[in-house]
Amino acid sequence: MATFPSYAPVYPIRKQSSPSVRSTKFGDGYEQRVTFGLNQDAKEWALTFIVKDADADIIETFLNARAADAASFDWTPPDTATALKWVCLNWTRDLIGFNVNQIEATFRQVFEP
Repeated sequence: MATFPSYAPVYPIRKQSSPSVRSTKFGDGYEQRVTFGLNQDAKEWALTFIVKDADADIIETFLNARAADAASFDWTPPDTATALKWVCLNWTRDLIGFNVNQIEATFRQVFEP
């Protein structure tokens, strides 16, 4: 299992939760909700990295390799001490100055052995 290179994102960063909930609405205005699945609250992180050219190449090469084989990777979010499984399906790289790059990536949590 690959581990994301040890680059820290710049703040602010955004963590999003999207619990999997099924709901049924009844004719009299009542609603019943139930969580769906074993891991019903996957997280998603919107991250920004400000790095030099060589470091941006390392990050982008890592993400391209994971995208090529549709593999997940390990990454430890800032609010936990445990590495979890993630995929990154989209990212951008902007050249914002001489030898200065900004990479914006969205990491989505996945659940697998």
